[in-house]
Amino acid sequence: MSISPYSYEELARKNKEYLWNPFTQMKDYIADDPVIIARGEGIKLIDVQGKAYYDGFSSVWLNVHGHNVPELNQAIVDQLNQVAHSTLLGMANIPSILLAEQLVRIAPPGLTKVFYSDSGATAVEIAIKMAFQYWQNLGKTGKHSFITMKNAYHGDTIGAVSVGAIPLYHEVYRPLLFSPYTIPYPYPYRHEGEKSAADTTIACLEQLLEEKADEIAALIVEPVVQGASGMILMPDGCLQKMAELAKKYDVLLIADEVATGFGRTGKMFACEHEGIVPDIMTIAKGITGGYLPVAATMTTERVYQAFYADYEEQKTFFHGHSYTGNPLGCAVALANLRLMEQRRLVDEVAQKSEKLGEMLRPLAAFPHVGEVRQKGFMVGIELVRDKHTKESYHWNERIGVRVTKSARVRGLLTRPLGNVIVLIPPLVSTEDDLAAMVDILAASIREVTEG
Repeated sequence: MSISPYSYEELARKNKEYLWNPFTQMKDYIADDPVIIARGEGIKLIDVQGKAYYDGFSSVWLNVHGHNVPELNQAIVDQLNQVAHSTLLGMANIPSILLAEQLVRIAPPGLTKVFYSDSGATAVEIAIKMAFQYWQNLGKTGKHSFITMKNAYHGDTIGAVSVGAIPLYHEVYRPLLFSPYTIPYPYPYRHEGEKSAADTTIACLEQLLEEKADEIAALIVEPVVQGASGMILMPDGCLQKMAELAKKYDVLLIADEVATGFGRTGKMFACEHEGIVPDIMTIAKGITGGYLPVAATMTTERVYQAFYADYEEQKTFFHGHSYTGNPLGCAVALANLRLMEQRRLVDEVAQKSEKLGEMLRPLAAFPHVGEVRQKGFMVGIELVRDKHTKESYHWNERIGVRVTKSARVRGLLTRPLGNVIVLIPPLVSTEDDLAAMVDILAASIREVTEG
């Protein structure tokens, strides 16, 4: 039975006629029957025809407490009765100030300043511009290049795409972009060579810094988990060594915590797994519990002070968005952080992650599962044509797409990353919820790869 005043057929027609969906080949989309969501309850989404689905990828990796959460709803209503928006250009508003205080409190110690924006990509764009201008303000104008990592993804604005390195997403825009130096992200499952994957990464980074440190402004890295490339896990100790090298050669370290922040890996921020304090940290996604578009770029006092000068010196950071520090978004972010603390949610994720790992273990024995990767509530299941040779399925076989379509029929929504099946459940998911989601994925993988 429909739960919308519009029929599914009418909405699907309007969708196909007027809407251009992101990261979606519309020719395929129009030929299919799209899922059209009407509402959410807990960790499930309900479509206009009344079918409920587990939100198995947290609505693109950002949902924390589930959907339609009374405390978060009320925070928006309360703020709406005060003011919906007020700019931060040359003034401030109450929620933006209070949220900045709380972000500094929970961030790795030493990150003391908060610059708001509205998405992970814009937070990265700001980080890149800050890192570049930092050295310009100090008079070291030769430090203008960046280091990124193979298969990195940092968002879709021009600067963020410039430090991205996934050919499928980024190569077509190459003429528009600046060119960073690229080093390998350690990928043990696909690594070849005498050195370990981590040692290869560190050796490449050190050699590059020895030769080019005078021209490098910053190194940007997805700490601990590289997301869009397939949930690649960084070996223990690698991030710490990278941070040490950046410090040794006087290069800023930018940690992109957009996907990994706010409890997703079992720590509030992934940098905490190795005690790293970056010079600049980007955050978004889970900051509002998955409710409204708020992001932030956090910096150390050292970075901030390079911009703190007399007006006449023109060292101001000339960047800002219309909705920067939106009061509604900041208010719900504050409520999200309060609720996370009340529920001890980060500790809960750390504990439930162990159970989730046990649930996932049998999948590793499936004949076409090459590797199961997990850090906290970030899971990637890499499917292969041949388990022994690690031969990948061809892109045109759409193996990941077919598995996720099968899962959708069974009541779970997620999106694949090529041949990698992603499971990123809302942080409040119970052990029973997690078991149900894993069972659906297991059945779907078997059906597609063995059936």
